[in-house]
Amino acid sequence: MSQSNDINLTRREDGCFILEGVLDFQSVPGIWQHGLGLFAEAQSLVLDLQEVSRSDSAGLALLIEWMRFARSHNKPISFINMPSQMLAIARVSSLDNILPLGRG
Repeated sequence: MSQSNDINLTRREDGCFILEGVLDFQSVPGIWQHGLGLFAEAQSLVLDLQEVSRSDSAGLALLIEWMRFARSHNKPISFINMPSQMLAIARVSSLDNILPLGRG
């Protein structure tokens, strides 16, 4: 689990990572580092965003940083079940075309 009370990142037995809570300028720095520690051991990264209750642009910045990490370590990455609020921000920012969105 992360150090923040607002956001948690856990890994299921099937290897999928579950992100739950609020992604904002307060929670992102801690969860970013926590994620990098968890991702180092994984062969591939599938992040389920269904339990993200709220996000601002910092949440999308986090996903972009995790994409950079995955690419620099030759790990496939995809984001599934992106909440409509996050997807709307991604579309306005023209990031929906570069985010590896999968189906949940």
